[in-house]
Amino acid sequence: MVVRSERPALADDEIDRIFRALADATRRDIVRRTLTEEASVSELAAAYDMSFAAVQKHVAVLEGAGLVTKEPQGRERRVRGNPDTLRQAQQLLDRYEQIWSGRVARLDALLTDE
Repeated sequence: MVVRSERPALADDEIDRIFRALADATRRDIVRRTLTEEASVSELAAAYDMSFAAVQKHVAVLEGAGLVTKEPQGRERRVRGNPDTLRQAQQLLDRYEQIWSGRVARLDALLTDE
C-alpha cells in the first residue's frame, strides 16, 4: 500500500490554531453547542461557571482558529460553529490514520512472510 504525502488543505499555523483551540474542554463544548444552534455570547456565558469576559475570550480563540464565526444581529453577536474547518481537521486526521494503517499493514506483511 503506497500512501502519498499530500500537503494538507490547511497551513501548519492554521492546524496549530485549530488543535490548540480544541485542546480546551470549554471551547470544545462551545463548538458542539454552536454547531447545533447558534447562540449569543451572553447565552453561551450563562451555561458556564465563569465570567462573560472569560467566555468571550474562549469564543475569540475559536474564531481565530476558524471553528466559529460571529455575526452581528441587532445588538448581539451570534456565534455559529463552522463545520467546514472541522471537516478539514478531520481530513488531516484521516490522512494520518492512513499513514499509520499502511505502516501496520506493511509490518504485518513482513511478519507473515517470515
